[in-house]
Amino acid sequence: MHLRGRGRIALHLELGSAGVARRAVALLHGYGVACEIRTFRRRAFDRATRFELYLADDPRAVEALTAAGILGRGHGPLARPPARVTGRPCCRAAYLRGAFLAAGSVSGPRSAHLELRTADVGGARHLARVAAPEGFELGVAERRGHALAYAKGSETIADLLAFLGASDAALAFGEQAVVAATRAHANRLANADHANIRRASRAAEAQVRAIERLRHEGRLDHVGPELREIAELRLRHPTLPLRELAARCRPPATKAAAHRRLGKLQRLAEP
Repeated sequence: MHLRGRGRIALHLELGSAGVARRAVALLHGYGVACEIRTFRRRAFDRATRFELYLADDPRAVEALTAAGILGRGHGPLARPPARVTGRPCCRAAYLRGAFLAAGSVSGPRSAHLELRTADVGGARHLARVAAPEGFELGVAERRGHALAYAKGSETIADLLAFLGASDAALAFGEQAVVAATRAHANRLANADHANIRRASRAAEAQVRAIERLRHEGRLDHVGPELREIAELRLRHPTLPLRELAARCRPPATKAAAHRRLGKLQRLAEP
């Protein structure tokens, strides 16, 4: 903002998004304020296209900036907007929406993070105070050259985006979070099933080796009928789970009973 004296001001607004630039122009036109828009390509980093909006010292521009809480009664810049600008929930939503459009970002759904950058830590604390009455607790952090108010957690960020009016983004973010959580849960189940199968396979292999040793030594004929039955079933069905193996006993046994009988056979086969 350039203060030219005698109440004359000029405002240069630099933006990195064409959509945000169009939104700013539309809002200014709603106040009857004419503005000039220019584009340039940044030389450093990603050489991205930037957009600059120029507001001349038009009385209508001064009136709009005063109504928005950017200028005070004496046409001097205000560090923080007056209470009337953020007094109602709809006003707080509009204020935070503007902060997000101007200098916000969101990432996720894995390690979900939303931040609103400000020039100093006082500005970040102010944004946190604006969000607090609506139930959003924003953290505040100071970085080299800037500060930020931030939120974490998929549900919190989706709710905050919906409050800001970004309903489609909130739905998409929530959907991505659900898909990611479902995929992670499915992977955990698959890994657990694989581990269970490996353990069951190793246990069945050890049981078969023990029964084969007993039979080779001629001791299998001297065990009780229940042990002999489970031994024959295990040799006949080496990959069958314990529950199904127990169901084939006559009369049917429980999984725990089948496990005990096979364990006894393994102990008998120990040297």
